[in-house]
Order: sequence, then C-alpha cells, then structure tokens
Amino acid sequence: MADALVLLIAILVLAGAAALIALALIRRRKRRKARGNPNPAGDYPPRTNWSPISGKLNFSSFVFMDVDGDGAYGPADRPIAGIVVRLYDERGAFLAAARSNAAGFANFPMSVERRSAAIRAPGAYRFSVSVPPGWRASGGNDNQSIHLAEASASLTGLAGEGLPSPVGLAPGRTVSGRTEVGATLSTMHAGQLLDSRILPPDAAFRLPLAAAADEIVIAGGGLDRRLKLPAYPVDLGRIRPGALAPEAALTTIGFDDITTRGLAKVPSGHAGLDWQNLNAMSRDHTANSEGYANGNVSGAYIAYTSSGHPAEFRRAAPFGFHSVMLSAAWLRSEGEVALIESWLGDEPLAKDEIVLSALAPVHYAPMLKAVTRVRISTKHHWQAVLDDLVLAL
Repeated sequence: MADALVLLIAILVLAGAAALIALALIRRRKRRKARGNPNPAGDYPPRTNWSPISGKLNFSSFVFMDVDGDGAYGPADRPIAGIVVRLYDERGAFLAAARSNAAGFANFPMSVERRSAAIRAPGAYRFSVSVPPGWRASGGNDNQSIHLAEASASLTGLAGEGLPSPVGLAPGRTVSGRTEVGATLSTMHAGQLLDSRILPPDAAFRLPLAAAADEIVIAGGGLDRRLKLPAYPVDLGRIRPGALAPEAALTTIGFDDITTRGLAKVPSGHAGLDWQNLNAMSRDHTANSEGYANGNVSGAYIAYTSSGHPAEFRRAAPFGFHSVMLSAAWLRSEGEVALIESWLGDEPLAKDEIVLSALAPVHYAPMLKAVTRVRISTKHHWQAVLDDLVLAL
C-alpha cells in the first residue's frame, strides 16, 4: 500500500514537472514571437505551399433597406440589421441561420477543416432571406442558390462562383391615424391622383399605400394638410384642425452634428431647444442593436431615450412639430408602444400612441402648428430611437 502511494506521488510530481516545463516552453515561444525575428530576409516571403490550412472565412448574404424601391443596392439605400437568413444544402436540408449585422451581412463560416463551419464541402447551397410580414423583397431574389467548388489552394479549401446578390427589402407602407371630423384622404404620384378615401369622423384608420404614392393630401373639416411620403409607414396620430401650413419653413434635426464620438448626451441649446434624457449615438456604436441601425435614416447618428426613461425637448417660444422617425431599439422590444405628448404652455395639445418596430422606423407626423414641449416615453420602458426630427423653429 505504501509503495503504491509513493508511486502515485512520484507520478503526480513528474506530471506536474512536465506541465511546468511545457508551460515554460509556451511562454518562451510567446516571448520570442513577441520579440520578432532579427533577420529581415523573411519579412515578406511569397507563399510557396498553397495547401489548405485550418482557416475560416465568412460566406455572406447582404441585406439592405431598399429606400427607393428599385431592387438594386444604390446610394439612397442602407444596410438593414436583424434580418434572418437561412442556409440549405443542395438536398434542401437546413444547415444554419444567421441574422444580418449592422453592416447588413448575414455571415456563414466556411471551411473544409473546421467542424464548426456551416459550409464544409463542395456543392450547391441555397440562401433564403426571411422577409418580415407585410414587407416585400423588391428584387425578387430572396432565395438564391450558389455553387461552391473544391479549391485546394484557397484559405478555406472552397471557392464559390460568386456571393449571393444583395437582397433589397421594402417595408409595407401604410398611413394610419384618427380623425376628429370627417375628411377625404387622397394619395398622389407626381401631382396626379392615385386614390381617394373618405375618412369617417372620430374613427381610427389604417390604409395601404401604393408603391408609387409619393404624397398624401387630407381635405375637409379644417384638417387640410399635405405630407410628402417616405419609404416607411406613416402615422398621423389624432388629426386635429390647425396644422402647419404647407409653406412653413422646416428644419430637420438629424443628431449628426452633436459629437464625433460614438455617444454623447444631447446638450440643452442644441438647435435652440432644451433637451432632457436624449442621447445622440452612432448607429453602430452598440453591438447587436437592430433598431439603432435600422432607425437611422440619414447620416450616421440617431437619438434615443436614455435607459428607456421619458425624454423631452422644449422651448419657451412656440415652435411647430412637423414629424419624426421613431423606432424600437431592439428586436427584443418589437411592438413597443411610444407615447408622444405635446403641450402649448400648460395646455395639452396631443397624446398619441405609436407602435414601434426595430426593423424600420415609423414616420410620426402630427404636423402641430405650435407647441412648447414634447415628451416621448414608452409603455414598457424600452429605448425609443429618433431620427430626422422635423420642426418649424
């Protein structure tokens, strides 16, 4: 028994010594590598052995918000985050799913050597973009097949005939609101009438917009107003008499001129207003934040309600509140409800609830002629994202 115990102790001592020696060798190699090679002859050697290595590359599907709706990725369009892309093999078997990042890329690791790679062998692969409900794939290419061949000299051992073509997505456009009195809503294209609907008094409405529609006109009951249409859904809130005049001089606040850093609190005095609890942030400052990327419609910065708490902008002198782009900050808060309250002095003017999405903004356009204070809060205390706040100052 004693001999066995001595033997066990000796084995443990030897194992420990071996481990210490191995650790010392590893540290020595690391020090040598950090120090570098004193011989400059090998600084830039051409590769001579092109056999596959254990490298891994991303094979990517690119998804974008098709702002102009033409199906092609152009200067007006923006990458879209949070879109699910699924990968299938040539037999139709599901292999993996990935969401597009803030740059619009859904990445699938490729390598013949790495077991963790989604793509590991030659063959035909299908990339299927999951189109959100009510949206459309503007280029009709949400399903694409790509053939990958063996390429022994490549980093991954595989090479494709090309990457999938960019996939454009366009949100379903609607116009929503609630009237106080009866009126007529007309949709226009290049000044020509496309459609006309009667809006009943004291009733909510939600109407689809034709792809070609570029303006809506509301007439009757003192509710007269015109609104140029963006590429996103529109919510007019409760439509009240006395809207901003069509010729009113408007200022767009895009939050791009507040800071050159990733994040900064919006300071009081910016654009001549007092601001409370709003932060300006670069669209890609926070990882995996779909709404911060997708809610950004111009420049590279958005504003958001800090920590999901109520935020305000105000001024003693009245100003016009035309519109703002509103989004949910995260897909985990999809369907969050924003409460937008406006006052003129101590008099409440408007109180609207706007359902938010992290995939695309809602163009909230109350078109209020004169306010002194606007408060933005959320029902479940998640962050709301703002961009292109349009005011008459």
